[in-house]
Amino acid sequence: MINKYVAMGLGALIALAPVAALAQEQVAQASTDSTSMAAPTTGHTGSHRGHVRRKGNTAGHRARASAHHMHKMRTAPAAPAEAPKS
Repeated sequence: MINKYVAMGLGALIALAPVAALAQEQVAQASTDSTSMAAPTTGHTGSHRGHVRRKGNTAGHRARASAHHMHKMRTAPAAPAEAPKS
């Protein structure tokens, strides 16, 4: 009985060995592809002051656009849709 389980285990090991080798090869290839791409910058790339300044400018642009949209919605009433002609 144990010999049957040992034989099945060895058979599975032999049958699945090429699959494991293929997966290992793909992982190795993926790691070499990622190293060939541009490396991310290391270290400090910007200042806190610059980030805060840009955030404030972006908020100002968003507020201006929102106010412009609300003004257009308030001043221009919706035009009535024409009835379809048949």
